[in-house]
Amino acid sequence: MSMWERSRELYERAVRVIPGGVNSPVRSFRSVGGAPVFIDHGSGSRVWDVDGNSYIDYVMSYGPLLFGHAPALVVEAIRRTMEQGTSFGAATEREVVFAELLCSMVPSLQKVRLVNSGTEAVMSAVRVARAWSGKPVVLKFAGCYHGHSDGFLSNAGSGLATYDLPDSAGVPPSLTREMMTLPYNDTDAFVEAFNSRASEIGCVIVEPVAANMGVIPPKEGFLSALRELTQRHRAALIFDEVITGFRVARGGAQELFGVVPDISTLGKIVGGGLPLAAYGGKHEIMDMVAPTGPVYQAGTLSGNPLAVAAGLEVLHAINRNPALYNVIDEKAAKLAERLSAAASAAGYPHRMNRVGSIMTLFFTDHDVVDYETAKTSDTALFARFFREMLKHGVSLAPSQFEAAFVSTAHSDADIEMTIDAARGAFSALGAEASSG
Repeated sequence: MSMWERSRELYERAVRVIPGGVNSPVRSFRSVGGAPVFIDHGSGSRVWDVDGNSYIDYVMSYGPLLFGHAPALVVEAIRRTMEQGTSFGAATEREVVFAELLCSMVPSLQKVRLVNSGTEAVMSAVRVARAWSGKPVVLKFAGCYHGHSDGFLSNAGSGLATYDLPDSAGVPPSLTREMMTLPYNDTDAFVEAFNSRASEIGCVIVEPVAANMGVIPPKEGFLSALRELTQRHRAALIFDEVITGFRVARGGAQELFGVVPDISTLGKIVGGGLPLAAYGGKHEIMDMVAPTGPVYQAGTLSGNPLAVAAGLEVLHAINRNPALYNVIDEKAAKLAERLSAAASAAGYPHRMNRVGSIMTLFFTDHDVVDYETAKTSDTALFARFFREMLKHGVSLAPSQFEAAFVSTAHSDADIEMTIDAARGAFSALGAEASSG
């Protein structure tokens, strides 16, 4: 009997009523083979599937779980709030406190609007950026993922990278004509393209640390070049910090690299694991949002009490622990170094990219600095490695082009067990290659 018998049964039921059997393509195992594992519950650094198998988890819900699964402070905050009501469709004091806290922590935020997802935050940020600048064109970078709104689904990362989709069906060409896409980390290409079309470009959006084509840090001078030219030509610079916000530093990547955008989008950690996101920036830009200004954006569940309560607890916990990011960075560095050593010892060409507590092991002998070099990775080898790690009790994202996330709940023992699992996985791959 398979160790995933119950998951297989659930998947067979799911495909009959859910497209592909999953509610987000990144949960599918199509790129790595087999049926997805169905999770039953999680605690700390671990998750358990419906068959009772336990895994050290580095998916961490794709980033939100800075303190691991079901931390007591978040669970208790949700429980207390739920007893008062789950949704009001009205303003609450908690939203004000949360907005004040966000603005005090993130350098670019003077005013902020709460929404429900990163996709919604980006869509709204771009709308207000175009209104403020008076120019229609959005400049973005290949391999960066900014949600699934129509205009951003060309040359994007995340699930589109996993399944090698250049764009999405159902998106009219007229929408993508107002999008410019350039190589990530190519400062020269950016300067040339921007200067030639500065009169049309209303905003530039970027993941300051790319994390949806695998983790790719910005090259020296790349972000500052974006900042300089957008300021000079009155185009809004948008940092998509849905992943990096509160993950790579208290104030996000903008604090880490010392480059402050006009607008930031936040998600994942900001909601403490519940559906919550935000966009915000300078007073003069955010005052264009209705009801103050002419840019309309609304949402019945925006600022949902349960999500805001969870987010508040996480942000307070970050502020109570000034050493948090040093501690988690040390854990991630240890894991990355030892995983890389295990791959080297087994003779597999690879690159390990890491920024803070997010990392990607790429199976390639090229330095990975942009989407094109990320795509040199051996995805078939990753698929075999993924399956072996799962058999050895380690849960990774089922794609070469996603990040692994370390939380405060990951212990030294977890790291040791992960390295033992990796050695076992590489040994099995070697035996598989020999027998083949």
